[in-house]
Amino acid sequence: MGWLFVILFALLVLGALWRLGGVKGSALSLLAVALLAGAAGYAWQGSPGMPGSPTPPRVVQTQPDSAFATERARLLERFGSDAQILEAADAMHRAGLDAYGIGLIRGGIEKHPGSADLWVGLGNALTLYADGVVTPAAELAFNRAAAISPEHPGPPYFLGLALAQAGQIERASVIWSALLARSPPDAPWRGDLERRIAAIAAVR
Repeated sequence: MGWLFVILFALLVLGALWRLGGVKGSALSLLAVALLAGAAGYAWQGSPGMPGSPTPPRVVQTQPDSAFATERARLLERFGSDAQILEAADAMHRAGLDAYGIGLIRGGIEKHPGSADLWVGLGNALTLYADGVVTPAAELAFNRAAAISPEHPGPPYFLGLALAQAGQIERASVIWSALLARSPPDAPWRGDLERRIAAIAAVR
């Protein structure tokens, strides 16, 4: 009987991500594999015969795209397996399943620990899960991305964005100013950085 609930839950999650989250193609296949892995873990360690202790279900609500989802194409890779993982995690966020998005990105990092893009995505996902708070774990992920690829604009840009959205505008301005100082004149993110820094300066 327990297996029926596991299979039903997996089908419901995939259906919700397909219809509400817009996940299709290879990203949907990746999610299906992740759910099957979870089901296998349940078969190995689960104990469906034990008495239950019901708790109120967590309310899951659909959400709009995060700023990371709308802006990452300008600073991170748009194609490849890492981009697909981040796209799937964005879909998880839209479906209100941020914890699953974190799990997907961590699984990708296990296979590609040197991917700065995935570490940036993890920092963002951890921040979203904490309702916009840049937790020490999230900041550690952003810093790990910067250590892997010091010239990559993504880690400082998105760390600054997360800090600004959390109300830490002074720290965001310092990080963005350092990034602006080393950005080429034709960098696609330069104009946005200048506007954001100017906006912070105007409210000081």
